[in-house]
Amino acid sequence: MISTAQELHPAPVLEQGRTILELRGLEKRYPGTHALKPVDLAFKSGEIHAIVGENGAGKSTLIKLLTGVMPRTSGEIVWEGQSAALATPHEAMALGINAVHQEVVLCRHLTVAANMFLGEENSRFGILQQRAMVRQAQTIIDDLGFDLPAHVTLGDLTIGQQQLIAAARATVRGTKFLIFDEPTAYLTRKEADQLFTLIRRLKGEGVTIIYISHRMEEVFELADRVSVLRDGTLVGTRNIAETNDAELVKMMINRSIEQVYHKEHFTPGAAIIEAKNLSGKGFENVSMTVRAGEIVGLYGLIGAGRSEFVTTLYGRHRKSAGQILWQGKEVQVNSEHDAIKLGMALAPESRRDQGLCLNLPVGFNLSLPIYKRISNNLLISSTQEKTQADRQIADLRIKTPTRGALASSLSGGNQQKIVIGKWLAHGAKLFIFDEPTVGVDVGTKAEIYRLFGALLSKGAGIILISSYLPEVYELADTLHVFRRGKLVATHGFHAASHEDILSQALAEKQEKLGGQI
Repeated sequence: MISTAQELHPAPVLEQGRTILELRGLEKRYPGTHALKPVDLAFKSGEIHAIVGENGAGKSTLIKLLTGVMPRTSGEIVWEGQSAALATPHEAMALGINAVHQEVVLCRHLTVAANMFLGEENSRFGILQQRAMVRQAQTIIDDLGFDLPAHVTLGDLTIGQQQLIAAARATVRGTKFLIFDEPTAYLTRKEADQLFTLIRRLKGEGVTIIYISHRMEEVFELADRVSVLRDGTLVGTRNIAETNDAELVKMMINRSIEQVYHKEHFTPGAAIIEAKNLSGKGFENVSMTVRAGEIVGLYGLIGAGRSEFVTTLYGRHRKSAGQILWQGKEVQVNSEHDAIKLGMALAPESRRDQGLCLNLPVGFNLSLPIYKRISNNLLISSTQEKTQADRQIADLRIKTPTRGALASSLSGGNQQKIVIGKWLAHGAKLFIFDEPTVGVDVGTKAEIYRLFGALLSKGAGIILISSYLPEVYELADTLHVFRRGKLVATHGFHAASHEDILSQALAEKQEKLGGQI
């Protein structure tokens, strides 16, 4: 029974710099797949050790082995000088090994406090002490520097805020070894700064941090050392002060960083879609045009109105004012069905919740938008279904054992390829990509960017929403900046600096904070 915040959040007393966990020939095989080839690697207490690599490189497998989710095929894990089985998650947590996953795995229907105490509830005579738990949880959250309420339902928070709660929960159980898997994928800048402060604090307390990220700037900002995985093999480990992003990218994908961003310029054609003074939930008075052969980028902070604008274009929400013109003619897009019928395709921000049927096969997901076309209203043509799915798997280089594998079994990058691939056979004219490379490795990013070029060459138009400024800056022919529900600036390709664009996105926030972010 937990009774005080101090008992929940003991400060570890760990000797800095000693080896806390060592991998000796750690290996994992699946039928037909060598997911992780023998790895020899040592982790030190009080260090931030980044692990980078493409999707499918072995990072997720390594996490599962270290947290007891799956058994290793061979090799040894040495914990504080003693061999450890790590046969179950319970055993890993009992030793002090914890993980904060990219996708939040807490209970959205419970309060923040209930999630913090999940499995270690504070009770008296069999009755939950809910008020006491809320007070204790709030003390912990405040102590960690997170400006979040403990009494609200977790599902009422943003995905980024839920991620911070997951991080807080992981730190209050005597953790000595903490794995962060793409922790900033859904965080705002402020939330990321709060997380980085926590990570540095834990490092100072002697906790070992394993930091997995596709964002190179974060690796160089936080890490002491970095290890690179490629195709299940440990390619090498570097001190962060002795390497650079060009070397790491070359180690990860065996090609130079200049080959990652792939931008093809096409002469824009006729307008595909026009929004004229469009208003709706979360945005107002937005006007823009997307032409054939053009990428239109939307940049801004989370909550600036970009996603709300495109989901209104797509018919998920009703407009309150303004016009939508499709190929020069005014249209009423009152549903997603209307949008799809016109020729729009949406790859949503949350691919797992909105873009995929995770518990259904890869082939089924790829064929979803075209089942009406490949059926006679009674029966689906299995031959056409297989042909279409196999074509997309091959063209997009989706790494899957078979088209029958469940979408949930694939890496994040390959799941994103499915979301994109299912619309290619549909023959859409306008593709809306909302944060298409969140949690995706640099190799898969390069493939997605090349896919953009292929779509443009066939006369399609693209709306690209990205919170990662270098991405939208390098790819967009026209770049619109959103702030607090309004379109506040428009730029041509490379017509403004990163500093100017960021300033436009932050301006009102800077004014409220007296010019300080």
